Amino acid sequence: MSTDQVMESSMSSATSMAFRNWQMANNVESLETIYQYDSAEQQAIRAEIKIAALALLKMVMHARSGGNLEVMGLVQGKVDANTLVVVDSFALPVEGTETRVNAQAQAYEYMTTYTDSSEAVGRLHKVVGWYHSHPGYGCWLSGIDVSTQALNQQFQEPFVAIVVDPIRTMSAGKVELGAFRTYPKGYKPPDEVPSEYQSIPLNKIEDFGVHCKQYYPLEVSYFKSALDSRLLDSLWNTYWVSTLSSNSLITNSSYITSQINDLAQKLQNVSKCKSVQGTRSLDSTIADKLSKIIKDTKKIVLMKQTLGEIRKIDLACKMHSDISVLELIVLSVDFNTLTITSELPDM
Repeated sequence: MSTDQVMESSMSSATSMAFRNWQMANNVESLETIYQYDSAEQQAIRAEIKIAALALLKMVMHARSGGNLEVMGLVQGKVDANTLVVVDSFALPVEGTETRVNAQAQAYEYMTTYTDSSEAVGRLHKVVGWYHSHPGYGCWLSGIDVSTQALNQQFQEPFVAIVVDPIRTMSAGKVELGAFRTYPKGYKPPDEVPSEYQSIPLNKIEDFGVHCKQYYPLEVSYFKSALDSRLLDSLWNTYWVSTLSSNSLITNSSYITSQINDLAQKLQNVSKCKSVQGTRSLDSTIADKLSKIIKDTKKIVLMKQTLGEIRKIDLACKMHSDISVLELIVLSVDFNTLTITSELPDM
């Protein structure tokens, strides 16, 4: 019997199914040798990052616990050829707001104590980056984030910046995470292939646009080992309970409402731009803005339709006392394609 099978045998059927779906959605693969540490390989420009499923889950849980406030932590790992490998993460005691997070003296003291304690027990992996959350507004680096990351790369390479969006993660059912590094000062990046479109709130667009050419994304993949399995099992049970208790219906409703309000503001801005300027030279700019608004609108419509279906199922479940039925129905929703993927179980 494999490690995964042993681990899943200790879970309930609904929890086990959710665990398998989570691993499949995030493409978690089993790797053992990647944990071996070689200090001679720890220097160069990186284009890829591998994140342990255990570290991923800890970051998501921490980001989720912050709600609408930003949180911050550090990641530990190593360099394997040209790939950064993150094997663990830990939270920092910082004061965050809805738009920024700053480490103070207490956080630096905690950071030093934690890393020294790790080395004392034989965990040689160094701090190779930091993570923080962007609740509801996507994975990218703000001006402050770019400055912080550039400073870290200058004095403690290798270093990576990871951003997690807990609101979009809870709404989509798949981890919304991005990993980034800044270009050297004065470096002019080549023309890049357009990256996957992501919706940026109106009040963040200016900050996003000004700094988006100063950093680049890393290709992210996830892995696990047999040594992780028991810890991952324990953390998953906590994550699963918190996911159910968070009420995804309320989370999705609130997120969709905020997205609709943001779309309305963007449309008003486009309308004002057209009426005030009224020149043909602005047509391409306006068309581009409208194109992005249409993409955002289609996404919201799909989410709204799916939310309506979930509410119908939730209402039907409330008429029955068997909680496992509710769990199975929630698991039947494929949040990646925003469609209902299976029939309502027999009651």
